[in-house]
Amino acid sequence: MKIETLSETNCFGGRIGFYRHASATNDCDMRFAVFVPPQAASGKVPVVTFLSGLTCTEENFMVKSGAQRVAAELGIMLVSPDTSPRGEGVPDDPDGDYDFGLGAGFYLNATQAPWSQHYHMYDYVLGELQQAVFENFPGDASRHGLTGHSMGGHGALTIGLRNPDRFRSLSAFAPICTTLHSPWGQKALGYYLGNDTSAWAEYDAAEVARRCEQPAHYRKVLVDQGGADAFLEEQLQPDRLADACRESGVSLELRVHPGYDHGYYFISTFIEEHLNFHAAELRA
Repeated sequence: MKIETLSETNCFGGRIGFYRHASATNDCDMRFAVFVPPQAASGKVPVVTFLSGLTCTEENFMVKSGAQRVAAELGIMLVSPDTSPRGEGVPDDPDGDYDFGLGAGFYLNATQAPWSQHYHMYDYVLGELQQAVFENFPGDASRHGLTGHSMGGHGALTIGLRNPDRFRSLSAFAPICTTLHSPWGQKALGYYLGNDTSAWAEYDAAEVARRCEQPAHYRKVLVDQGGADAFLEEQLQPDRLADACRESGVSLELRVHPGYDHGYYFISTFIEEHLNFHAAELRA
């Protein structure tokens, strides 16, 4: 796949860049960011893809998380895509709110007009994004981990648990664990998928975990949650995920950290532990 380089610079002995390509899946140009660690000079390296949350772009994780230092030490390539389609003709929230439309693709495939022309982030993450990365960068597709934050945590869990053949490690920061019972999820899935909530279950992390047919594929799924997160009880509801994993046998380590909120201070505090977790799983 042909990609356009928007910018590149050295970082912790490696290289960080921002890129753009034409997406047939989302019928628009899409952007993504990649950090290539110094170890890639000697051969292919494992990859961890980070899916960002509401209002974010491909830049937020790369700018705010501080992950590159640790990734350089571990020899891990980092990938961060944009969170939605964008551009002329891509529809946005009709009320101009932040929790739907641009910056809020929810990592699903929309079926309802006008969203269905562009909003196919589920297929994009599994298809064109991986094609763009593995055809243009020295990443090892057989050692690929997935993580994300908030809406992106929901995306990581639903995509990762539904596609265990594509990823070898899985984690999340403060994920939306149930779109069926979260106001954010109810609004987004109502627009994208319509009013028949039976179609929503494929994009509800707890329901996907409950129905998981290969619970032993991931030796463990790691989820970190801030105890002082303002969205914890209404929007995120990690207890639903924990209950579902117990029912299906998915091995979940859910850690709740007192005093931490929903933002990047929380992510930057625990990103090193997550990358070490992925490194260990991708070496196994």
